Amino acid sequence: MLKSTFTPILHTIPAQSRPSELSRAISNALAQTPPTVRQNASPNTTTTTANPTRKHPPTSAYLHLPFCRKRCHYCDFPIVALGSSPTDTDDKDDPRILNYIQLLCREIQATQSESNNLPLQTVFFGGGTPSLVPPRLVSSVLDTLDSKFGLRSDAEISMEMDPGTFDVKKMKELMDLGVNRVSLGVQAFQDELLKACGRAHGVKEVHEAIEIVGSCGVENWSMDLISSLPHQTSEMWEESLMLAIEARPAHVSVYDLQVEQGTKFGILYTPGEFPLPSDNQSADFYKLASSMLSNAGYNHYEISSYSKSSFECKHNLTYWQSKPFYGFGLGSASFLDGVRFSSPKKMKEYTGYVQNLEDGIVDYQEASGSDAKDMAMESVMLSFRTARGLDLKSFKETFGSSIVHSLCKAFSPYVESGHVVCLNRHRRAVTKEQFCSLVSNEHGIEDTVAFIRLSDPDGFLLSNELIALAFRVIAP
Repeated sequence: MLKSTFTPILHTIPAQSRPSELSRAISNALAQTPPTVRQNASPNTTTTTANPTRKHPPTSAYLHLPFCRKRCHYCDFPIVALGSSPTDTDDKDDPRILNYIQLLCREIQATQSESNNLPLQTVFFGGGTPSLVPPRLVSSVLDTLDSKFGLRSDAEISMEMDPGTFDVKKMKELMDLGVNRVSLGVQAFQDELLKACGRAHGVKEVHEAIEIVGSCGVENWSMDLISSLPHQTSEMWEESLMLAIEARPAHVSVYDLQVEQGTKFGILYTPGEFPLPSDNQSADFYKLASSMLSNAGYNHYEISSYSKSSFECKHNLTYWQSKPFYGFGLGSASFLDGVRFSSPKKMKEYTGYVQNLEDGIVDYQEASGSDAKDMAMESVMLSFRTARGLDLKSFKETFGSSIVHSLCKAFSPYVESGHVVCLNRHRRAVTKEQFCSLVSNEHGIEDTVAFIRLSDPDGFLLSNELIALAFRVIAP
């Protein structure tokens, strides 16, 4: 749920800075992960990007399992609230879950696979609360994926799981199916904050879930935390970060609360006004997370993601590197053959969409292609989310040296202020003086500067403004 509900601090591009449908489509696609996707698949709601990655078949799949015990106060995503009744009994499956899983498998089977198809390398079960789905039904989804596309024996198979929705038995059954990465939706370590968010679990269930994950030997697991919650203090946030570090997950995702229209929080609160933290307080929360997690040995490899060495989320890297991927389930986004499209977010429309897919009516390839400017803006927006940054050599080869020089000139004040960092091909910093000299000469910048990235944390905190600036340079 978190990856669909939250975006990093200041990451959402202001509406006036979004050129055409492209950035909206990409932003939507990236909120489901994994990126929110909230457009039905039709020629009017698809976006095509002239991206070299279209030549490569997808090796990642996102599966949306929308079931929750109840809707959290911040959530505006397509879910099915099941209530508190058990969903995993030995003799009977909840018909709501069973019917959806059957529909999901039909969608997978009806999806056209690439002629040069490669087996899937990553699978991500998001939601919703996927851990509410009985393992035997998860097994049917994995079997369908394997039958349709193939599944590598060493594939990263992730599942979002909420405290209080699984025990040792269920965890081991999921591991036996191949689930080897857990994303644990902790959110906070204070009961009052969890209750205020409408979460179905408390701190007791959080500690029990951490114990279960550890006792079952899950090495690759992530913990999700939320900052800028109503009435959240800096002391509370520091405590949550400290307890997260003590739990020793391999990965930590830190999300800043986004107050969405139509949610309970959207009715009760105004961003930046009490009891929500001010913008300055939210920035301080982000800085504290960056400092504490970095000092604890976590690599801040993406704007909202931290990991121990070699434990980056491989599935999420698919999004940041603009690689193609399948999206299956209610409201899920896909990126195939350079086309970004989404399935409907309402169950009735989604059911019809699957039927149309089976009947051969849906054709995402009917969308018209986007131009090079759209492609350039996508590259900048995704690259600036990561610590690797924008690869100038690759960018120049695709879009030409003129646009590289224009971007570097526009970013010069931010290089001087330390919000933008320039690196050579050995990932060593290029001095401000050297960079300014290169910009003045307007010659061979990309021969010296191999990467441009946002600094951590100050540059990441200005990501909105800096990405919008790049958009204005690319599409004035």
